[in-house]
Amino acid sequence: MAHWQDGSAQLHVTGGVIVPLEIAASRRARTRGLLGRDAIEGALLLTPASGVHTFGMRFAIDVAYLDRKFGVVAVRTMPPGRLGLPRVRARHVLEAEAGAMGRWGVRAGMRAEVVSL
Repeated sequence: MAHWQDGSAQLHVTGGVIVPLEIAASRRARTRGLLGRDAIEGALLLTPASGVHTFGMRFAIDVAYLDRKFGVVAVRTMPPGRLGLPRVRARHVLEAEAGAMGRWGVRAGMRAEVVSL
């Protein structure tokens, strides 16, 4: 995707895993993120973004920091009420329910692909 817009897509992960993906590209969508939700089906991509917080969140999340080419820089689990450190190389942040990144095989050093619907 050359021009990012709010909407739906799929996240393709090494090993053939396909995850439903929401894209939050506008300032409004990125600011809202997962606030006010009790869960998420799939994942949320914040772009552009290099860091996140979980203040006001209702559940713990996995956070994957992605570089310009969707290489995974780092993966962390964050409980509610935390401020994550920004990653210098990160240009996108992927959020999902805690434990999801491990199930999908998302780890530092791998590459993900976003496919529009």
